[in-house]
Amino acid sequence: MAVASEDRRISRPIVCLLDDLPDIEDSIPPEQLAGARRDLRAAVVTLQEGASLESQWPRSMLDGAGLLVLDGLLLRRVGIDGRYGCELLSTGDLLRPWQREEAAASMAHRSGWRVLKRSRLAQLDVAFLRRAGAYPEVLGALVARCLRRSRSLAVNMAIVHHPRVETRVHMLLWHFADRWGTVRKDGVLLPVPLTHALLADLVAAQRPTVSAAIGALQREGSVERVDGGWMLHGSPPGELVTPSDL
Repeated sequence: MAVASEDRRISRPIVCLLDDLPDIEDSIPPEQLAGARRDLRAAVVTLQEGASLESQWPRSMLDGAGLLVLDGLLLRRVGIDGRYGCELLSTGDLLRPWQREEAAASMAHRSGWRVLKRSRLAQLDVAFLRRAGAYPEVLGALVARCLRRSRSLAVNMAIVHHPRVETRVHMLLWHFADRWGTVRKDGVLLPVPLTHALLADLVAAQRPTVSAAIGALQREGSVERVDGGWMLHGSPPGELVTPSDL
């Protein structure tokens, strides 16, 4: 595996995925656990904050499932005609930074990756897939993670259709809190370093407009900026309270 710069590459230990993703272990029949712990091992690369992912990858990775995020936070940013969209990826997300569709697209665009928080990525190459083939529950769990990522993007798209930027920002923070937040006595802590510029890309608005929206949310006590993230107070916007089976 290649990364942007040698000084941001820490190590490539071998880990068992069952140690980092216990929900996968729960899906495997007890009599197969011993074999699974032997077979479901993968090399892991750790990337420091600020690192990016290069476009050159070994053939064993190109034909494999991809990189599975064990922990940390990464940003994928896509630009077209001077406008940008992005998504956040973290524990359990599967990514394939070498898979690019720009060359076949009618409209020119570009994409890139950046590590927002120190991240560990498991390399699910061809050899891993051959071993994992004996455990269909594991392959099913990986597919489920891909679907979760696409559904999260669909929610993000629905959020940006709201006419008020202030509501967009509020909804987005709660959307992320459902996955990464921690409930505390004083609110819900979202330990994600979202800058105003990044939030602007996520809610399809201009940065000054987003800054004004955040200021309004802070004055009403709904949102508070804390070290390394955000604190959400009160309840989420009404649209996010009602369950949906979409």
